[in-house]
Amino acid sequence: MHEQSIDILNKAISEEMTASHQYMYFHFHCDDQSLGLLANLFRRIAIEEMMHIEDLAERILFLGGEVELEASDEVKKINDVKEMLAYAAHLEKTSVKEYNEFAQQCNQWGDSVSKRLFHKLVEDEEGHYDIFDTEMGHIERFGSHYLALQSIERTKIVGEHDEPPH
Repeated sequence: MHEQSIDILNKAISEEMTASHQYMYFHFHCDDQSLGLLANLFRRIAIEEMMHIEDLAERILFLGGEVELEASDEVKKINDVKEMLAYAAHLEKTSVKEYNEFAQQCNQWGDSVSKRLFHKLVEDEEGHYDIFDTEMGHIERFGSHYLALQSIERTKIVGEHDEPPH
């Protein structure tokens, strides 16, 4: 029983690591493009994914297993914001489906704690999906104006913190 749970908990860690790395990559590129709001969004969600890794690792250790810290996939080199958001939404949608299946499996094995953990992860991943879907909707609705406003907002923030020239 525990070996099966440990295996899928490690698989989830692998997926979470991939998402965290991918979102940090997107964070760096959005920041470089002066899209501070999206950059911070990707950073915040990457950190949430890291917290998922911690929760999963704690459960594995409780079950007496070994935590495997290997990402399931390499970071995709995507620099277009719409493509970033679409890929992020895809990752979240895939995780929701997979974690629902993992919860059912844990239930069959009588591992109710891991089942609850996967249910919590599903809730979090659905929230992430909703955020990415909403951002894609804003870009579709407002086009480049939406991204331009983010760039202007960053310029305002940076300008407010600069010291006046001497």
